[in-house]
Amino acid sequence: MTRRTFVRYWLPGLICVAGVLAMIFGPEESRAEGGGAILAAGLSIYLINVLFRVGVSGDRDRDREEDARRFYVEHGFWPDDRPPAGEK
Repeated sequence: MTRRTFVRYWLPGLICVAGVLAMIFGPEESRAEGGGAILAAGLSIYLINVLFRVGVSGDRDRDREEDARRFYVEHGFWPDDRPPAGEK
């Protein structure tokens, strides 16, 4: 298991389990609030990881578009298109 896998999945999962356990076994007067807060912290860590991955994937899209533009400047047609007649 890598550090990245631990931070992405195991850490938020363990914190969520701790929150559920606090809701079940915590002191009567603070079960819901304390357990809910711990559970929310675990879900927040997971959501931050998801949002980060979504943000990084946008960078890959920009890089692919830039590569396609360079190909167009060099060859005169887009990489997804067929070359003009008479060219290979």
